[in-house]
Amino acid sequence: MNPALLDRRLLSKLPSLVAVLTFLLSVFIFSPAHALLLSKTPSGPRPSLPGFVPSSLLSFSSSASLGATPHFSRSPSQSGESNLRALSGLRRRVQRTLGHQSRSGVQTGKLSTTLRSSTETCGVKGRPRVVCTGLGVVSGVGIGIDEFWKNLIAGTNVIDKVTRFDPSNMTCQIACEVSNEKFDPKAFFTDPKEVKRNDRYTHFAVAGARLAMEDAGLSPRAPNVDPERFGIVVGSGIGGLETMEQEMKVLQEKGPRRVSPFLIPAMIANTASGILAIELGAKGPNHGAVSACATSGHAAGVALRYLQMGEADIVICGGAEASITPLSFAGFNALKAMAQGFNDDPKRASRPFDKKRAGFVMGEGAGIMVFETEEHAVRRGAPKIYGEVAGYGASCDAHHITAPAPDGSGLSRCLENAIADANIDKRDIGYINAHGTSTPMNDRIETKAFKKVFGDEQARQLLISSTKSMTGHCLGATGGIEACVSAKVLETGIVPPTINQEETDPECDLNYVPNKAYTSPTPFEAVLSDTLGFGGHNAALLLRRYRNRPH
Repeated sequence: MNPALLDRRLLSKLPSLVAVLTFLLSVFIFSPAHALLLSKTPSGPRPSLPGFVPSSLLSFSSSASLGATPHFSRSPSQSGESNLRALSGLRRRVQRTLGHQSRSGVQTGKLSTTLRSSTETCGVKGRPRVVCTGLGVVSGVGIGIDEFWKNLIAGTNVIDKVTRFDPSNMTCQIACEVSNEKFDPKAFFTDPKEVKRNDRYTHFAVAGARLAMEDAGLSPRAPNVDPERFGIVVGSGIGGLETMEQEMKVLQEKGPRRVSPFLIPAMIANTASGILAIELGAKGPNHGAVSACATSGHAAGVALRYLQMGEADIVICGGAEASITPLSFAGFNALKAMAQGFNDDPKRASRPFDKKRAGFVMGEGAGIMVFETEEHAVRRGAPKIYGEVAGYGASCDAHHITAPAPDGSGLSRCLENAIADANIDKRDIGYINAHGTSTPMNDRIETKAFKKVFGDEQARQLLISSTKSMTGHCLGATGGIEACVSAKVLETGIVPPTINQEETDPECDLNYVPNKAYTSPTPFEAVLSDTLGFGGHNAALLLRRYRNRPH
């Protein structure tokens, strides 16, 4: 290539490059993170953010969550206003500079959106408020949040013998199934043909998302939702296991040429997130979380961060699972993780925190939520706001692939991170939806973690329940379902029970709301939901009572 021609081309791009670099530098200079770097902070560990989240997230971390208050040269209010004015002015200058570059391929509209998001989120508080406006649940306990909640607070128990396959040669033969008589996936797909092309876990995800959208007063491709700022973060702990098992049988009996071309897309764990984007017309950030039983908790956390970063206005998040299959049961039975000795008395099998607990009961379904920025929810006239999504925490035990750290340190760090992220007083937390799997190890260690975080005295004042006593353990969907439960507790003041509480375990000696729902005489200020997964994964979500603030 002619060097002179190359030089001219490079020079033609120079104004664009300079403008973009100037913008990036200014975002750092005016961000709270820069102020923190210049301030004196006490020594000590900082709450960790998920490893896969870009470092730019630090600019949206509150000073309280980092354990220090920045030393501003002027008041925080003045500093925030100056930052907004400076970034707004910069946006106008960059737009003017790039306005002459459209013929060179510069996408000024996209940059304008990015700049607008940055100026909106760099205020005094550093990040926009995020609210939960819709809940969608698919469970053996109920389909749709209203039916599910009504049955849950009544202590409804539908755990029974497995019907989806013959379990007679399994050690554990019981589960909390979603009845095929009540659940028709064709009712939720735009094209009924897609039902055959997708695994049962994706059926649950699509149904849960549709139900959550309906609850939030939203319709797909609605004119009041920008599709490019509509994100989805929905995951699965295992993915399309049922499809995988069926096609393995085809391979063995009929050969490779008879294996379905839909096998791979149906079985991978990110398909639900992709299918939802197609079904709902969501063209914003899209992510399929996979972290075993902590999947939904991490999905909710990533959704929260996308909204706080200004990457989206609305995000559908949660998880789905359909693992009531022969291979799944064989594997979990081999781990001795499933309930032992209750095949003839299935309704007493799931008994979190009880002295006679002997393993978890498998469940299935989906728990999906609609998260929005407060500004977006108010602007579109959301029919309800369940609460503010105020905090998220994550950690890893780095101890054992299937067992949590014996001292509860991994989960306790996760809970501390969520509380710090929300910048809330621990005494304001009135309820925890516990992971509570009904395994001897989990429930004991989880109790230790609660005491470690809150201290013995406050831990005993908390209301804690495990709804897995009714829903079973839905693996990757469990965090989504239980976050929906937590949102309803915040809305109604009613705490669902932990059923099958018959004999107190001295090592699980907190208030687990035994056998009967509790109605609080005063509204809850904040609630927590925590999930743990194989691999040492921990996730926690903190919801706070929503209060209108002037706009």
